[in-house]
Amino acid sequence: MRVVIGCDHGGFPLKEVVLETVKKMGHEIIDVGTFSAEAVDFPDFTKKLGEKIQSGEAERGILICGSGVGAAIAANKMKGVYASICHDTYSAAQGVEHDMMNVLCLGGRVIGPEVVKVLIPAFLNAKYLGSEKGGERFARRVSKIIKMEAD
Repeated sequence: MRVVIGCDHGGFPLKEVVLETVKKMGHEIIDVGTFSAEAVDFPDFTKKLGEKIQSGEAERGILICGSGVGAAIAANKMKGVYASICHDTYSAAQGVEHDMMNVLCLGGRVIGPEVVKVLIPAFLNAKYLGSEKGGERFARRVSKIIKMEAD
């Protein structure tokens, strides 16, 4: 899977652990920055990440900012990008399985490296269940979200 990773200065200290975890899982990485701890604006990197999802260059994304909140808000403004902050493995997996989440947002000032090492596998190993037998309710709900986005 191709995974796009982006962060601002608040998420930068956690970025290396994110990159290492994704690499260890055998996924291809597209790194859209930032590449230093110098102060930057998270919407710029969120946009770069979202465009990779929208174009199909990446199937999933991981955004890291100070709290994860700003990145999630900005990412959800982009059509076809379904992002959420998840600081627990249940939400990281279920967000994909039930809600077709394709971007995991993390708070670099909220969680530490050991949590990242379990969150990312939960997120990347999860599969959307809406297209499988018994997943009709998930598909129905996601289609309502997509309609809201179109309206």
